[in-house]
Amino acid sequence: MLSLIYWIWILISCLVMTSLSAIAWVVCYPFDKHRTVVHALSRCLVWCIHGVPFLTRHRIEGLEKLDPKRAYVIMANHNSMFDITSMYYLPLNFRWVTKREVMKTPFFGQLIFMHGDIMINRGRAAQAMEQMLREGKMWLDRGVSVAVFPEGTRSKTGEMARFKAGGFMMAKELEATILPVVMDGTNRVVKPKSFLFNWSNRITVRVLDPIPAEEVTAADTRDLMERVEKQIREELAAIRAAR
Repeated sequence: MLSLIYWIWILISCLVMTSLSAIAWVVCYPFDKHRTVVHALSRCLVWCIHGVPFLTRHRIEGLEKLDPKRAYVIMANHNSMFDITSMYYLPLNFRWVTKREVMKTPFFGQLIFMHGDIMINRGRAAQAMEQMLREGKMWLDRGVSVAVFPEGTRSKTGEMARFKAGGFMMAKELEATILPVVMDGTNRVVKPKSFLFNWSNRITVRVLDPIPAEEVTAADTRDLMERVEKQIREELAAIRAAR
């Protein structure tokens, strides 16, 4: 019963915040090129979703390693849909690189459009890469970060999949600083094969040391990808070992 009430709360929150975001997008569009207002409303939606007592406890680590005034290419592991909401605990204005199919999801599809996220067609690799470079450059030049799940899709087992090179190619081409982020516990928010919530769960979001743009530009793409994957994999294991 409690989980049902919570799902209704999420639905109402999404409806309200989508409506407010639509108003903000129309009113602020001419002068808010960073989409700051819409991003702030997305963060408010996250607070509504995660702010219910006893739902989840968030532990955010390593915030001192990032500069809220800088733009990064954020690389994070992907366990569940709650990775997306948990990322908003970082004090950064960012845009997602996401598959175009998400546009069909009620509420979230509309939010993604208004948010200005980079929606790619994964079936057309060359076109997707060109779009990532073009729109990624636009946002980074505006001082807005770009967030990528380098596994390409969320893990169904909780274990990390091998990283794909697209996001690293973008970071290297655009001479951007990479910010590795590790997330754990997002796949335990909802109990397996059910719609029931795990009310005592804890989510950890850990920010790792940024890789300066100079190192990103100088490194081989595959070496860079393997370096970041190794860092995230090791930190994820350490977080899980310390539970």
